[in-house]
Amino acid sequence: MKSQDETLEEWCRSLLQAYELEDVQVDVNAILALAGVAAHSVVRPAAPLTTFIAGYAAGLASGSGQSTEASSMEEALAVARSLAADYDAEAAGTPGE
Repeated sequence: MKSQDETLEEWCRSLLQAYELEDVQVDVNAILALAGVAAHSVVRPAAPLTTFIAGYAAGLASGSGQSTEASSMEEALAVARSLAADYDAEAAGTPGE
């Protein structure tokens, strides 16, 4: 029986192949961490929404030549993490990080 990590890596490869994106490097752990931050800082359903929008933003930045795929993804994840942390801080009535 495959582990959860093996299953996620296999699923990621299958999705990339289906979209003809085999050369794209995906940091599954970073995306899952972002989903966790969004789920705990905003509301649970914010996790898939946040990761989708971050990925979309990274794709637009990379596709337009604004930056490389790797730096586009890193920047998009960082922006989303920061916004989620700020959202949580605002909800608690404390300043963000």
